[in-house]
Amino acid sequence: MLIDDNRDDNYFHERIIKKKDSNITLIVHQSALDALDYLKSLKKDNKTPPDLIFLDINMPKMNGWEFLEEYDKMDGDLQSKVVVVLLSTSDNPDDLERAKKLTPKPLKDYRTKPLTLEILEDIIAKYFN
Repeated sequence: MLIDDNRDDNYFHERIIKKKDSNITLIVHQSALDALDYLKSLKKDNKTPPDLIFLDINMPKMNGWEFLEEYDKMDGDLQSKVVVVLLSTSDNPDDLERAKKLTPKPLKDYRTKPLTLEILEDIIAKYFN
């Protein structure tokens, strides 16, 4: 799942993910609020959660940090199945420190945009092998 308000970033990141595996099903939300609603609907609709969420920090209405606060209140079973990675243009030391304090729950990793094939492969090797 991609959660980012920037259409261009979503398009580019989608292409990187599909380059890795064209069979991957991608869910893209340009709003953290919409993404939360989607995740909350999974259990009642008996749908499978995403394996991986790439989350931007700076978004309108609800930013990535606020998303993580709400996500942390969600079903623990859902959280245990999903790897959440902040994917942001920010390399601000305060953001990096804040991310470290959230690790391991609900955040697993922090990476700087743009998503590259190398970053994607590293995340897959680290969390899915």
